[in-house]
Amino acid sequence: MRQANIKYNNLHAGLLTELDTGEYEFVYDEQYVQSQTALFITFQMPVRSAPYRSKSLFPFFDGLIPEGWLLNIASESWRINKKDRMGLLLACCQHTIGAVSVHPIKEIENE
Repeated sequence: MRQANIKYNNLHAGLLTELDTGEYEFVYDEQYVQSQTALFITFQMPVRSAPYRSKSLFPFFDGLIPEGWLLNIASESWRINKKDRMGLLLACCQHTIGAVSVHPIKEIENE
């Protein structure tokens, strides 16, 4: 299970999770829901308490991933398969051009 903090203009907006089933879940942070109802991540995902679920990476987040020659460089540099959309999102989208940024949460290994 891989996760990322999603920020909107440096405010913690929510949590994106790739579930063990291969599905994806995005849930807005409860404080964000109460204070920032107009600052939604995308029109398709208005601010709400209920989680969003999808069988594939949400189109908005997939759109943050580089394309073309930049995708080739990212894939080769970090040795990430181009089909690993969550891996690419976590590696490449911490400093995006727009208001939304993706910050990986490191997995805690079970000992």
